[in-house]
Amino acid sequence: MYRHRMALAVVLAGAALLGLAACKPASTPVVVPPKVATSSVEPTSSADPELVPLSQLSIDFEPVADGFEQPLFVTGAGDGSGRLFVVEKAGRIWIMRDGKRSKTPFLDISRNVSTNSERGLLGLAFSQSFAEDKLFYINYTDKDGTTTVSRFFAEGDAADVASEQVLLKIKQPYANHNGGMIAFGPDGNLYIGMGDGGSGGDPEGNGQNLGVLLGKMLRIDVARDNSATRDTEYGIPPDNPFANKQGASREIWAYGLRNPWRFSFDRTTGDLWIGDVGQSAREEIDFQAADSRGGENYGWNAYEGTHVYPPKSKARKGEFVQPIVEYDRGAGQSVTGGYVYRGSAQSALTGTYFYADYSSGRVWGLRRTGDGAETRELADTKMNVVSFGEDDGGELYLVDFAGAIYRVVAR
Repeated sequence: MYRHRMALAVVLAGAALLGLAACKPASTPVVVPPKVATSSVEPTSSADPELVPLSQLSIDFEPVADGFEQPLFVTGAGDGSGRLFVVEKAGRIWIMRDGKRSKTPFLDISRNVSTNSERGLLGLAFSQSFAEDKLFYINYTDKDGTTTVSRFFAEGDAADVASEQVLLKIKQPYANHNGGMIAFGPDGNLYIGMGDGGSGGDPEGNGQNLGVLLGKMLRIDVARDNSATRDTEYGIPPDNPFANKQGASREIWAYGLRNPWRFSFDRTTGDLWIGDVGQSAREEIDFQAADSRGGENYGWNAYEGTHVYPPKSKARKGEFVQPIVEYDRGAGQSVTGGYVYRGSAQSALTGTYFYADYSSGRVWGLRRTGDGAETRELADTKMNVVSFGEDDGGELYLVDFAGAIYRVVAR
């Protein structure tokens, strides 16, 4: 069911979006022995008799819809409507019902969005009470290339463009490494993935600089009933790790990230999984346990994966959290973080974290085990996997940058 390779123009556009390098022969991701405490929540295990062993798992991709223009994300609204929302890089969001696209966009802000290089409409998150409050949030780069996180009001199948409330703006020194993913955590706060600002090698040292918002995972309170006590359009959760640290940005939840293009929370455990795109040698999946208090330093630009950066340099001092899995350019060039499957229609997939590589089209499954983790390649596709997504029921979808949406199924 795999698609044929897309046209060269689309490949180049995707390469500009995620920042790719030249391919090498295939290799296998390496599970990294953890050097930090894992979640207090009991991990899923391939030894669990209720789970299909990862070694026996086989998947396929059912076509859901096609014909989108550079789609970047798909998600449900959490309102029980059964709708899927597809985000296009150019600044449009479409609704899908039963595989059919709406005649008009749910939201169209294309006239306000810069799409140069890795810029565009990059993220979408619905309020956890969207069925009642009709609020949703997006992350995009404006015409100046500035990261913009905004809130909108929707009525039925249409967003009110005039309702936009800008919550946060972050200047970008370069056109690449914008991150872009936003998602609500189990704690009700909004998490924002921010790249290091771009260029190559993090020339401004943003990843390790607690005084800036670039190269970080941010955590903010977007509840509208606490605005009287703050000087911004959002609140700072009082337990943010650097909320009271002089010289540090209060919004920071974790740091040392290069370009956390896609991240997700496990619906069952609350654990956080981050796919962080590498520089020129290593791609990585980072893991944060649900009981974490934040403040993790994932290493960039002192480390690229488990390797010192720049190569052959002297290792820097500090408390660095290693990735749970990493792979080199033989396996791919641009990691796409995914989700732990928690739906009900594909029981064989339960407890498996899915991730992929945009360039090579390879898809892997990963499970945490009692003594670490295991990972296995599940598919070698011809797709440019730019994102995964979930519907209201936790069913898993895959987004091909060429324009198609697929449902991930067991076979």
